[in-house]
Amino acid sequence: MTRQGAELVGLLTDHGIPEKGARIYLAATRTGPQTAAELARVTTLHRVDAYRFIQQLTREGLLRATGGRPMRFAALPPEALLDRWIRAASERLDRLEQDRERILARWQESLEEIGESDPRKFTVIEGREAIRRFLIKRIGSAERQILVSVSGGALARLMDTGVDRALKEAHARGVKVRVVTEVDRAHLGEAKHFAGFTELRHVETSVANQAAVIDRSGTLLFLSGEDDGGRTEEEQVALWSSARAFIDLAREYHRRLWIPAVRAEERLVEIEVPDTATLLVVEGHEREPFRRLKEMTGLGMRATGIRELQLKVPELIQTIARQIGRQIANEVEGGTPTEVARSLQSYYQAHTSSRLEILKERPLTVRVTNCFACTNGSTEIGRVMCPRLLRSVMETRLGSRWEVSKPDPTRHATRGCVFSITAG
Repeated sequence: MTRQGAELVGLLTDHGIPEKGARIYLAATRTGPQTAAELARVTTLHRVDAYRFIQQLTREGLLRATGGRPMRFAALPPEALLDRWIRAASERLDRLEQDRERILARWQESLEEIGESDPRKFTVIEGREAIRRFLIKRIGSAERQILVSVSGGALARLMDTGVDRALKEAHARGVKVRVVTEVDRAHLGEAKHFAGFTELRHVETSVANQAAVIDRSGTLLFLSGEDDGGRTEEEQVALWSSARAFIDLAREYHRRLWIPAVRAEERLVEIEVPDTATLLVVEGHEREPFRRLKEMTGLGMRATGIRELQLKVPELIQTIARQIGRQIANEVEGGTPTEVARSLQSYYQAHTSSRLEILKERPLTVRVTNCFACTNGSTEIGRVMCPRLLRSVMETRLGSRWEVSKPDPTRHATRGCVFSITAG
């Protein structure tokens, strides 16, 4: 790689793009649209790695799939990428300027507490209420990232004590909140609640050490609780530490749980997926597509030697949603997000049992009730399908990238799903 190429890769990685993904993006900008196999060959990456990073870059808008067989991938123009970075940096500066007084006030408060300069780097906190107040205050001061390792049974306790509201407010400020826990049927409602405003993952093993890491500045480790030794409120004990070695240990423990963990969306679908489902590919000719799918699958398995092939339900649902969204986009009108939403409102009323209403125009916020995608067997089908369907309609009609928020799992399918639609 030339020196200039190495510098460009460094620039891309500085902005959060993995090194292998940066190589693929640069190759696509130099040579124009290429197939995945061509990009893998040009970048000397293993084909599996190349495909994985191509999918990631496509999701993030740095690559765009074009038509044809095989499919080719075109790069987002470098000037558009730079404009995106400049816009994001400008927004961060604006937030920093708006929060200046609040940050300085909290800074002053922190001078009165135990900090890195204080020789006492460990503080024992006793009693559930004292722990609650301390944790909520620390979450409220978070600026960048919060890592939470918690057992599935303790999620309800976080909701009862208001810690969930503090995490939700931190997420609204732009703080990245990552929660790793056990998602099972017994705690499904609590898991859905946290999945609405955190990056939630399910871990197969139990979470032995329950802790929260705040901004690399400190770690709160729960030493006892109602389920592990604290029989009363007074016997609840937690340890706060600003010692670097202690923080690094807590972060490493969270990382070891996080990497093999499963995304909450996949786990929720896995738990609630219906035993059977009817998919009308072409009305009156349903069998032929499935017969062809079976033949292609068998051919691929024989050619590659694969003995078992697993289809991921969330990916299948999103593929269906994309196609439905594109079809609906051809039936609606509008040249702005609000115009498209109004036309979509009429379309829902005329063609489905669902109802779509516009709550706000800026940012565009809509509510869908009586959703056709929600079933008694698996409301999670709708939770995965609807955001992707709305996004597909917007991108097909308006020709740019759009983001659609996930609905609040606690309100899902009973009081309607609220979606925020913004330009990506």
